[in-house]
Amino acid sequence: MVDHVARHLTVSGQVQGVFFRASTRQRAKQRSVVGWAANRPDGTVEVWLEGAADDVRAVEDWIVGGGPPAARVAEVEGADVEPAGHHRFEIGSG
Repeated sequence: MVDHVARHLTVSGQVQGVFFRASTRQRAKQRSVVGWAANRPDGTVEVWLEGAADDVRAVEDWIVGGGPPAARVAEVEGADVEPAGHHRFEIGSG
């Protein structure tokens, strides 16, 4: 059986207004990862990733590696969390 995991990330840097959330959703869908990405008032983006461990790690690695071309990721804080049972990837907290 495939391990189903979830990660909660806070991404800082130049991550708003650069298609970060939409690009994250696209990358997540490519890996069958569900969850959400939401802008926060402090300029960060909060991301919830849920799915098979290898797929979640691949999306997180893409974010840590810089995300979409226009983004400038300065820091990613992440924590393991209990899967919430999301069924799709949405822009905005789910």
